[in-house]
Amino acid sequence: MERVSLADLDPSEAADGVNLALMAGSESMNVQHFEIEPGATVEEHSHPHEQAGFIYEGELTFLTDGEEIVCGPGDSYALPGNQPHAAENRGDEPVRGVDIFSPPRENPNWQSASDSDAAPE
Repeated sequence: MERVSLADLDPSEAADGVNLALMAGSESMNVQHFEIEPGATVEEHSHPHEQAGFIYEGELTFLTDGEEIVCGPGDSYALPGNQPHAAENRGDEPVRGVDIFSPPRENPNWQSASDSDAAPE
């Protein structure tokens, strides 16, 4: 078993105000911590991976299928693969949470131009 502490993570900035850190991974999934600063946006993108997540601090507004869905502390969400989605922190505090991707993303920092599942720029 592998144990990872939030204090030991080394986040990278995937976009302005969007910080990601790989927490754990296996052959079938990876777990990623995220922090999204107030006013920051995750631009619309899609990927072949299923995505499930949990918010433990702040409120994140998802935009998908023409809907706005607000998730806050204690809320979880799930997206099927290839579903276009975006997210915005419209609040005044950071949003913190965890995402799980299956199968694992080739490069968890989805903004990397060398990643085959990178978000559009």
